[in-house]
Amino acid sequence: MLHSNFSGFTLEVGTDEAGRGCLAGPVVAAAVILPADFSHPFLNDSKQLSEKKRHELRPIIEENAIAFGVSFVMQDEVDELNVLQASITGMHRAIDALKITPEFIIVDGNKFRKYQQIPHQTIVKGDSKFQSIAAASVLAKTYRDAYMEKIHQEFPAYFWSKNKGYPTVDHRNAIREFGATMHHRKTFTLLPEQLKLEL
Repeated sequence: MLHSNFSGFTLEVGTDEAGRGCLAGPVVAAAVILPADFSHPFLNDSKQLSEKKRHELRPIIEENAIAFGVSFVMQDEVDELNVLQASITGMHRAIDALKITPEFIIVDGNKFRKYQQIPHQTIVKGDSKFQSIAAASVLAKTYRDAYMEKIHQEFPAYFWSKNKGYPTVDHRNAIREFGATMHHRKTFTLLPEQLKLEL
């Protein structure tokens, strides 16, 4: 059973991101403030949910949230910042996008930079403990998946509609055969043999 609140503040925002471990595409972050009485039988960490359930949940979260924000940190910026900083920057921007200022921030994971003067708490596996973080994980994942499906149309050989940019065998084989695209993260090890290249 997910908890509805950590801090006791009414305007507590949960934030999470998707796409940190991908070779291609953006890191997408979301921030969600849910009403105290919100509950949904299958709201959980987005990784535990089927794609169908995530798609069903997204409009329910958006209609019921007091406020929500989503932000994209594109691959070039991920390369520039590093993936951890890109994730935190994305979460900050998602909070920036809220139409009201939260009183407290709960963050999935164990790393965060202070956001303005608002107190925060990092929570390891927060997306399987708190509803607002779980809701943020669902939004981050569904927005990112939709983006990857869109760029898949341009570059079907990489199977992004299926692998969403994660390092699957199909994805690595396509990189081996066709090289990297503008959507790939240049600082990531795209192929295991990169480690062995004579530079």
